[in-house]
Amino acid sequence: MKRRTVLASAVAAGAAVAVPLSASAAAAVPLASNDPRLVHRMRPPNASRVAIAVARPTAQDERLRLHRFLSSTDLQPTGQYLPANTPVTATLVGAEGVVLVVGAPATHPDAAYATPREYPLVKGANTVTDPGGGMLYLAFSGGANETARQAWDRVGPAAGADGSQPAGDREKAVVHFGRSTVLAPWFQLGRTTEEEFQAQLDERDGSPQVELLSPYAFVTVTRESLLRFRSEDHGTLLDLLEAIITSHADISGLDGSGPLHERGPVPFHLVESPRMPTGAGAYASHGFTAYPAGYMDRLLAVGGLHDRGWGVWHELGHQHQQLCYRPVDFNEVTVNIYSLAAQRRFGLTSNLVKSDAAGKTLYDTAFAKMADPATVFPAAYSVMERLVMMRQFELAFGADFWPRLHRLARVENPQTNWDDAVTRLRYLMVYASRVGGRDLRGFFTTWRLPIDAETHAILDDLALPVPDTDLAALRE
Repeated sequence: MKRRTVLASAVAAGAAVAVPLSASAAAAVPLASNDPRLVHRMRPPNASRVAIAVARPTAQDERLRLHRFLSSTDLQPTGQYLPANTPVTATLVGAEGVVLVVGAPATHPDAAYATPREYPLVKGANTVTDPGGGMLYLAFSGGANETARQAWDRVGPAAGADGSQPAGDREKAVVHFGRSTVLAPWFQLGRTTEEEFQAQLDERDGSPQVELLSPYAFVTVTRESLLRFRSEDHGTLLDLLEAIITSHADISGLDGSGPLHERGPVPFHLVESPRMPTGAGAYASHGFTAYPAGYMDRLLAVGGLHDRGWGVWHELGHQHQQLCYRPVDFNEVTVNIYSLAAQRRFGLTSNLVKSDAAGKTLYDTAFAKMADPATVFPAAYSVMERLVMMRQFELAFGADFWPRLHRLARVENPQTNWDDAVTRLRYLMVYASRVGGRDLRGFFTTWRLPIDAETHAILDDLALPVPDTDLAALRE
């Protein structure tokens, strides 16, 4: 597969830039005399590495702003690994409120250290010893989150995220690490060449983990897995990951039309995990999405991510899902709005129209069940058959249906309990009707969804016209 056009950004958003000071690990890009990466002028004695973090909103605040189900990550990578039970001196210069985090979530071979450990730093020298060890990160909210977000918006994720360009009025924190850390191989989209990365894989063999960074994501995998796919074009791989996340942002209505509809600076963290929950091939949680070693052919291979990466598209979709119209029966349904968006972005055939062994598509099997009076929702329908319903909204009302619904949910921000299936189903029905400008009760009844009295009353008050066509019969 040929290399796609590299994103114009030369930085990885949200990454705390590691500045190696040894000749063998020196940055390939020459530094101007006023470049903020030249912080080694201030380094204390025996410091061997420097990381810069920039202030940004917390992942939780961004989750609430975007009305999402799951948060992304507060972690800013440093490109360094700390061995277990190894003291390291971390000297903080500049802003306060910085937290050193040890370990990528869910990646440690020992489940006792699956959760990252946090060590708040004070100004000056701090000595940290962690019993589990792991990749090092910085977390830095920079005070008022709204102020931090506005400052980021004025500069944008393409400038200054790694200190390579002036960062406007965003706060920066500088941390000098002692020599006990181990430099990990890492590839930064737009900054690291493939040749440099290949050299790092050979030279930096002391870290069991490797990281890949792009403006809106970073990937943490084992060295063993990366070496299996070292011949891939890692710039193209990260271009694809950015395209997936952009497709999710687009269908989420993040069009910059107002403060609620801006793409934020908080990236997505994808990790290789040695453990999966029972029955799960991969999963999403607050702060990260996780994939087993057997999935690396779809996470670390260009062809796999492009052609067969539904699992990645799906898990990242969970971190874009909105709350109020996501009843439990739709948790694994509305998430695939984003999977389909990525599939369309890549020009691939929709999973909804692929034939099964009997020659039937998901439209065929779903329509047959709808025609059966004995059908009960949701038990009668598979998760993917229920996705047909979500796609029919777009077929009826256009490609901007889901972006408009996302924006509506962010503006109104209704609060619901996570297990309140009745209220969340009501929001799905009412919001879909409002965005489509049609009373969709007939559509939902055809699908055999229950409609409670309060939903009927709300739709009665809206007095919307009924659809001109049978939405439940629409298909690709």
